[in-house]
Amino acid sequence: MSESAAVPLVVISSVRDPVEALNSLLRRNGILAHCTWIPAVADLPDALTQLNPQLLICVSTSDAELPLVAKVRESTAPDLPLLIIRPELSEEAMVADLALGARDTLTMSSPARVHAVCARELKAFRIERALNETLQSAQEYRKQLETVLTRSHDAIAQVQEGILVEVNRSWLDLIGAAEADAVVGQPIMDFFEAANHAALKGALAACLQGRWKDHSLRADVHTADGGTLALELVLTLGERDGEACVRMMVPTQKRSEAIGKDLAEAIRRNPRSGLLYRQPLLEAIQKRIATPVQGGSRYLLYVRPDKFAKLERDLGVLRGEEFVAALAALLRAQLGPTDIAGHFSGAGLMVLLERGTARDAELWAERLLEKVANFDFDIAGRKFRSSVCIGVASVPNSEGRLEATISDALDAVRRGRERGGNQVCTVARADTDARVQSYDAVWIKHIRAALSENRFRLVQQPIASLAGGAETMFDMLVRMIDPQGKEILPSEFMPAAERNNLIAHIDRWVIMAAARFAARTKPGCLFVRLSRHSATDATLPPWVAAQLKNLALEPRHLCIEITEEIAMHHPAETQKLARGLKEAGMRFALEHFGTGIDPLGLLANLPLDFVKIDGSLMQGLPDDALLQSKVSALIDAARERGIETIAERVEDANTMAVLWQLGVQHLQGFLIQAPEEVVMSTPETSATQQQQVLQVLNTSTRSTLR
Repeated sequence: MSESAAVPLVVISSVRDPVEALNSLLRRNGILAHCTWIPAVADLPDALTQLNPQLLICVSTSDAELPLVAKVRESTAPDLPLLIIRPELSEEAMVADLALGARDTLTMSSPARVHAVCARELKAFRIERALNETLQSAQEYRKQLETVLTRSHDAIAQVQEGILVEVNRSWLDLIGAAEADAVVGQPIMDFFEAANHAALKGALAACLQGRWKDHSLRADVHTADGGTLALELVLTLGERDGEACVRMMVPTQKRSEAIGKDLAEAIRRNPRSGLLYRQPLLEAIQKRIATPVQGGSRYLLYVRPDKFAKLERDLGVLRGEEFVAALAALLRAQLGPTDIAGHFSGAGLMVLLERGTARDAELWAERLLEKVANFDFDIAGRKFRSSVCIGVASVPNSEGRLEATISDALDAVRRGRERGGNQVCTVARADTDARVQSYDAVWIKHIRAALSENRFRLVQQPIASLAGGAETMFDMLVRMIDPQGKEILPSEFMPAAERNNLIAHIDRWVIMAAARFAARTKPGCLFVRLSRHSATDATLPPWVAAQLKNLALEPRHLCIEITEEIAMHHPAETQKLARGLKEAGMRFALEHFGTGIDPLGLLANLPLDFVKIDGSLMQGLPDDALLQSKVSALIDAARERGIETIAERVEDANTMAVLWQLGVQHLQGFLIQAPEEVVMSTPETSATQQQQVLQVLNTSTRSTLR
């Protein structure tokens, strides 16, 4: 070590010899000491101030000077350890020295003890100094934070163990509170709408565990005047008084942007219902359908009250508008973040949904139908119940003809009203059989060509673990590429493939592509879904097992999944499929789980590794207590049987927060990440798959539509 790193010590002694002896003793034993000799007590204050020593040693020859040394140390450097060296030791002298503030009493006749005590006190001094510096830094940080909280234009509140412990002026202004004392110390949940509690609790818990990212949480806060204010909260992990806390912030920029957006939207929306007027509604829908859908399909829903003309006569025109506004409030509460809704004609409302499947859209409509039927309307003191008809029409992914789709939705409602109302109606399939056959004739050629030319691609969508598991999991999805290189979603070609006995070929292509990808990348688990045809094919499990063996792939890397609907309608075949896959070492899962007649019975009767809770149950989850209870029951039942749960199609942070609170283990959806292409890099892979596909196409025994 260099002399610049020497440990400064001050030794007060009437003679120099003890100083040199101490310096030599400490250096011989590994302490690079630099002892400064102070012969007189009068010089001690300046030495302690200028030298900043780590140890003060007093070599005493007179009991009279010891109190003076102790007094100077106490006034100049009270944290500096003081050691006293005497010619001889006695209990009385040691007690007297301790009373003066000395850490210990020594004698030079025991060099080993002198070294040990000096080393001990130097270590203790450094630890104490580091601790004091840390505490001082924390105090400075605390002061800076208080300054930020006080001066920041962002509204900031800090929550600890569910209690609001600190707010700044901007937060008070935001909610209209006069003083901090009026809100600090209260449970944070008391300040938010009950419908937001599940999401808020989940987000707070996730944030405290360091698992909450930069997602914005939507919540309605109570204001001092009895109203509510919609906020977008940013949650970050913080610390207060040495304990973890969650900092909730509403950034000024976000608030300003929200105000600007609200002003722009105000002229486009009905102030009583909050929904778009007809013209802005049609413009918004037209703009949306002109862009490619991220996943799944789009659906147009027309909602019309039953017997509205009679209701309007009974209530009066103005009260009829109040009823429409109340109906719109029920609908608006069920909308997702990407849904578009507005007034279409008279009392009729229109909604554009983006959902994974047609069943998702129908379930959304059925939930609204039930909500309206069970709601007690209170208009001008008159309480009554009403009902609606809802028409559901699919928006084509290609050539999205809005007028034709609107006509389909209106026709569906018209048929529902003719049958007595209070029902969900879809477009009549009998009217479109000829069109379907015409579409199929085109799609069959495209599908067969894509199979033979290997123009299918896999995309992978990550499945995120809320528990922080290390295993990487992906849902494998298929896309068809047209001759011009344009990507075609499954919702466009899969129905035709299923109707015309081509789906099994696509299934086997996907299995082989996923298996080869797994053999190359060694993921934790890839999920591959089967159609009804493949799920009931007894030859599939041994075929898959043989392919995995040829690839030398650990079977556990693949999880084969089928829908809950297939499992319910084909129980014997599903049991056989599950046993065959499990015997081969693969994993087995049910997707779209939780919407059937007896989902808990399936848990008890099938050897499942995972269940994917249906995406339709995620729609409106943050604000629907009954829906939360249903999802919670599914999660608990699966957990009791050691089955892991995955929530499908999670698209917003509030839903994720509620799922965290309910205990789901994994998530997938566009909030986590959109599907991305799987790169199948080797030419051998493509050639092998192309040869296999040609073989199964040539040996197909069931006729297809000509």
